[in-house]
Amino acid sequence: MIEFEPKYITFDMHGTLIRWHMADMTRELLADIVPPEQMADVVHGFKWQRYDEVLGPWKPFPDVIHDSLRKTLERFDLPYRKTDSQALVDAVPTWGPYPEVPEALRALASRYPLVILTNAADDQVMSNVEKLGAPFHAVFTAEQAQAYKPRFEAFDYMFNQLGCRPQDVVHVSASPRYDLMAANDLGIKHKVHVERGAEPATPSYNFHGINLLSDLPPLLGI
Repeated sequence: MIEFEPKYITFDMHGTLIRWHMADMTRELLADIVPPEQMADVVHGFKWQRYDEVLGPWKPFPDVIHDSLRKTLERFDLPYRKTDSQALVDAVPTWGPYPEVPEALRALASRYPLVILTNAADDQVMSNVEKLGAPFHAVFTAEQAQAYKPRFEAFDYMFNQLGCRPQDVVHVSASPRYDLMAANDLGIKHKVHVERGAEPATPSYNFHGINLLSDLPPLLGI
């Protein structure tokens, strides 16, 4: 039980609320150029190349995907096709929520203002948000902040826009690396990790662990 009344509940979106199909789609797109015995390593490398790309100065989300896939394939001496990375960029707005998410969000919204902080681009997110089927107080993007999570600048942009402090929110994410470790370092005391199987948990960062978003309303006494 979280015995705390937040001013806002803030969420990561892709991979937490919206199903993140990047790995599966990458496997499909690259099946004709990546040997089967290398596919797992390529997908793994692409995942963490994207993370490395967002640690630098802000650049448009499509460039993050294009550059990450190109660098990963070059590392394996495999050919890069921009049509593959563009297909990934184009697919993001079409993805929808995990099954339990809309109902859980509606329950949470009955008591708290809900906020999204996403690394996606402005022209991608609203299609995803509409599929969530719940009211949001605000949706902030890396493009607006000119910084990607886990950069503190992204979180600070959200706090400045909301007029609140890190101590005022409950932050919810399926990603320790992108969200929860940075949130902890910034002083967000109340954090929730939704276990989606994407990354190893880091319990020393003092978060509440749940398996489904539907576990969150009872955690907050709803």
